[in-house]
Amino acid sequence: MQPANIVPRDRLIVALDVPGVAAAEAMIARLGDSVTFYKIGYQLAYAGGLPLVRQLTAAGKKVFIDLKLHDIGNTVARGVESIASLGATFLTVHAYPQTMKAAIDARAGSNLKILAVTVLTSYDDGDLHAAGYRLGVSDLVEARARQAQTLGVDGLVCSPEEAANLRRIVGHRMGLVTPGIRPAGSSVGDQKRIMTPARAIAAGADYLVVGRPVMEAADPKAAADAIQAEIAQALG
Repeated sequence: MQPANIVPRDRLIVALDVPGVAAAEAMIARLGDSVTFYKIGYQLAYAGGLPLVRQLTAAGKKVFIDLKLHDIGNTVARGVESIASLGATFLTVHAYPQTMKAAIDARAGSNLKILAVTVLTSYDDGDLHAAGYRLGVSDLVEARARQAQTLGVDGLVCSPEEAANLRRIVGHRMGLVTPGIRPAGSSVGDQKRIMTPARAIAAGADYLVVGRPVMEAADPKAAADAIQAEIAQALG
């Protein structure tokens, strides 16, 4: 996952946040060659979307399964084993030490890469304190990143605001995947820690996860192309 080994067009991951397989397939067709990497999250996965993983990989695409697993170790391990058989590139788990260790052990022998979610990009310090955490966002992100690195996790999901600091902490041996990406002029929505594509790349992000700014655009392909162009420009 080192930056030098990432195909530039693979850096954009479009979130297929749609209610069913038919809608996902229609959007994939509209986006065509503009997008090489897709994310399947709760909405689509629970609407029968997991078989799309094999369909997309057979077409030469990459898939990020974003289910944020977190449970007792054995349950996480069995889930990771099942997901690894689908051929996805990334899978998310929450960045709790037992969960991360179980996931890393269970993916052995496959090409699946485990991403640890540090703190959701819709959370700020107030949200964490309301949930009972004594640490603020930046301190909790840093602590979880160090634990993930020690356990051998492949990458981190973090806000673009944390990317530069995390890059200093973990170097280039771990990938940084950043949701909360909003091109200039886009609606913020429910995100609280956001950044434009160019700024996120400059901050050290390896992959940018973009949902609504592409999926809800009048011309999704044009929106994806514009983000790809911004990424290319930021890479110099």
